[in-house]
Parts: sequence; structure tokens; C-alpha cells
Amino acid sequence: MNTPSFDIFCRVVDNYGDIGVCWRLARQLARHPAAGPVRLWVDDLASFARIEHAVDAAAARQKVAEVELLHWARPALAVEPHAVVIEAFACSPPPGFIARMRDNLWINLEYLSAENWVQDCHALPSLQANGLRKYFFFPGFTEATGGLLREPGLVEARGHWLSQPDLRWRLLRDIGMPQALTDKLQAGWRQVFVFCYGNAPANALAQALSRSSRPTVVIVPQGVLPALASMQNENLRIFEMPFVDQDSFDRLLWSSELNIVRGEDSLVRAIWARQPFLWHIYRQDEDAHLAKLDAWMELARFSPNIRALMRAWNTGDEAAALQGLQDALQADAFLQWRLETGSLHERLASQSSLAERLLAFCTEKSHSG
Repeated sequence: MNTPSFDIFCRVVDNYGDIGVCWRLARQLARHPAAGPVRLWVDDLASFARIEHAVDAAAARQKVAEVELLHWARPALAVEPHAVVIEAFACSPPPGFIARMRDNLWINLEYLSAENWVQDCHALPSLQANGLRKYFFFPGFTEATGGLLREPGLVEARGHWLSQPDLRWRLLRDIGMPQALTDKLQAGWRQVFVFCYGNAPANALAQALSRSSRPTVVIVPQGVLPALASMQNENLRIFEMPFVDQDSFDRLLWSSELNIVRGEDSLVRAIWARQPFLWHIYRQDEDAHLAKLDAWMELARFSPNIRALMRAWNTGDEAAALQGLQDALQADAFLQWRLETGSLHERLASQSSLAERLLAFCTEKSHSG
């Protein structure tokens, strides 16, 4: 397997996070000189098209950004499996496709977590009924995991983009921001980007920003947190933007002074943006998500006040979130938050990326059989 080829299977079930991860991985593999052809199977092309505008939601088979896209419908197209078959988040390929697999490398790309057990389970095999071994590949924040998605040259690209302010204003114009709001940002208003779940303490956010000595323009994708629109005042303006492609999403994070993100794909992008951020983790039954949040905050090494704010945001504690945000927005506290975020960014950017570790894993398994 000198240049492994890939089939990646994705079901769009989790607020664009699943397809967000798969699309980034597919593009990175397709551009990597050590990888062969990449094929991405997606069951919901309409949702996919919201974050990748080049996708034709009506086309069963197409090619975008060097990746072959197949609509994962029933019955699935009968094609020969590529050398490496990746099922994202245990979505399991169609039975007919599995029946055609022989000596293929089968990988279950798991969810991102900072919990300690992930390191023990990463890369473990599971014998399947057909005799093939399926390996569990866990993204993560340490060298003992599968790493994080990061494009080659991403840090340099961010620096280049931020060095040219006109690119920021052009992007805001292209996504439909009224000139009056752009003028406010150019005059020194704070830009905040909000992409959270609907149960976020929106009132606490609006109050904290409204009471801040510096006025704010909040950018929020349409339908994400509609309650914010009714909370505008002379110190706070809300712009509801359309969904954008992943590159534009990254640039909005780069140019915002505070980012509020949800799920795992956006968390990683907020880390690479190197700006202070709040993470809204996906809620699970019996508050299992809070243990995952605590494990991540321990790894991130944020100060106690930011940890408390992050927990208040995720538990929906309006009073604690309001107080935490007001405190964190004070100049000295915000500078400390920025420094801690920068330190997290540096530690993680020094590691190899998920795509690189995945390719190394494929090479290792091809040599070991």
C-alpha cells in the first residue's frame, strides 16, 4: 500500500459536525502526496451543500476539490472498495460494500475526546464476522492519540490573512454584513462570533456584552441562536449570516476577538484561530458530556475563572455565565485568557496532524499485514 486510496463514509446526523470533520479529512488526504484517490460517501447532500457550496445536492456522483463524492443512498452504488475504508463515528458501510471488502484496512474514526481512556483504546483492532479487523482511530490532544485535523501551512495562512485587513472587510461584505456594521468594526467595535447550540445562555451573553465598555458586533449563523436578535441595543448589534464554506468559517474565527463554538470540528478550528473562546459541548444523557468537558479543560490548562465560565455556559447557568463573562471581558482577564489560548495553540500545533498520523498508521498496517 504505497499510496493508499480511501473510502470515507459519513452520515449527517450531528448538526454538521460529522460532515465537517469528514470533509476536512477528505480534502486533506486528497491533497497529500502520500495518498491516492479519495471517495467520500454522504447520505445528506443538501446539508453538506450548506457548508460546501460547490456540492450539487442533486448529483449522485460528482467531484469537488479533488474528492469524488457519492450520494450514500439505498441501494448504494456498487463500486470496488478502496484500500482503506473509513467509517466515521461507527456509521458502518452498506452490507454489499462490506461483502466486497477483502484485505482492505477498515477504520472506525471515532469522536474527539480528552478523556484518559482514549489513549488506551486508540488503534485497537476488533475482529469482524467476515474475518476482517476493524481498527478504532481516536482523534485526540496527545501524542498517544490520532491527533487533530490541521491543514499544512494553516498557521502561516492565518498570519498572512490577518496581515491584510482588507480581506476581512471583503469577507464580511461577501456574507452580506450591512456597511453600517462594518463601519462600526472598522471604528474599533469588538467582533464576536457565535456558533453554539440553542440551549446556550443567550441572555447572559447579551447582557455581558451590552454592559462592556466596548461595543460589540455579534456574528451568528442564521437559525443558530435566534433569541439574540431581540436583545440588540446601542452597545450591541447582531448580524445573522448565511452558512458559509469551511474556509470562510475559519477566517471569521481568525478575525473575531471572542469565539463561541460548538461540537468538535468547530472546537478544533477555534483552537487554530488562537483567539479566546468558549466551547459548547454536545449534550449527552445523564450529563456524560460534563465529564468530557472537565477532561478537556484539565488538558487545556485554563485558569479557574475560565473553567468556571466554560462550565456555566454548558450547564446553562445564566447568573454564573453572566458574572463569568463580565469578569473575563475585563482587560487584564481577557489578556490572560488570550495568553492561555495561545499556549494551548502552540502545544497542539507542534504535534503532527490527524491526516499525517492516519497515513502513518495505514503504512504501518500495510507492512505488518
